[in-house]
Amino acid sequence: MQGRLFTVFDIPFPSYFVLLLTGFLIATAAGAVWAKRVGQDPDVVVDLGLAMLLAGVVGGRLLHVIADGYFWDYVHLCTDPAKVDWHITQAECVSDRYLGVWDAAKGVCHPTEQDCFAWAKFWAGGLTYYGGFLGASGAAYWLLRRDRFPFWKAADMAGIVVPIGLGFGRLGCLLAGCCFGTPTDARWALTFPPRSPASESQFKAGLLDSQFDPSLPVHPTQIYESAASFAIAAALMLWLHGRKRYDGQVFLAFVAAYAVVRFVLEFWRSDDRGGLLGLSTSQLIGLGLVVAVLAVHRLRLGRVAPAAR
Repeated sequence: MQGRLFTVFDIPFPSYFVLLLTGFLIATAAGAVWAKRVGQDPDVVVDLGLAMLLAGVVGGRLLHVIADGYFWDYVHLCTDPAKVDWHITQAECVSDRYLGVWDAAKGVCHPTEQDCFAWAKFWAGGLTYYGGFLGASGAAYWLLRRDRFPFWKAADMAGIVVPIGLGFGRLGCLLAGCCFGTPTDARWALTFPPRSPASESQFKAGLLDSQFDPSLPVHPTQIYESAASFAIAAALMLWLHGRKRYDGQVFLAFVAAYAVVRFVLEFWRSDDRGGLLGLSTSQLIGLGLVVAVLAVHRLRLGRVAPAAR
């Protein structure tokens, strides 16, 4: 269930989406200021931000649907809703809000109405970072080339503002309860409320007697990643940006640094993320990106080396 951060005119604003938009607005504003300072058109950055947001949401949603372990739930919602389990109370199940059928044997609710577009409802949660990153990167490449904007300079700007936006986005994950960690006895562990994603997951794993119990204390992986994202942005802005040897180095450093951080944090994540060969989808993509970063770094560095001799 998505937590509501606030409601305006009876319209609920999910915490995850509000924080995601906050990060986007801050990142876009910072990018526009940067463009003006380096003598470029800030309107291009605003257009770029909007295009990347749309492409990022599409990419993030598609990778979630395909790789996060919910693919068949979305298929069954369209073809046979009786195969989908909702972990809500019986009263909620038969309420006007859900109009479901209560399965007393399993203690779950089954939807009765087909929904062939549930996979597209991104505002309800369910976005993957790497899907969004790849989608937004493709849109950025096309738009910058079309507008003849210095691609690698813009990439360096993105290498600083994207982790800022990501830091806010992960705080939205914290409020929504998604992207939760594994159980831990650490003093800084967090406990999520009944019927939260963490509680339901632990019940399915046999760690709780009921999905209506609070979760066991877990690693606050959302906070870990948010803090790491802000730290990456600070390091790149305050240290590397003034020392870079070529345009694009800041962006490549961000991609590699985030991939390493995410690879480690995945071992403390406990939500469904898909995977292969004992690694999650994000870890596999991260490994591929690190290899790509090393190759591009060598290529870009080779182009400036003759000028340095």
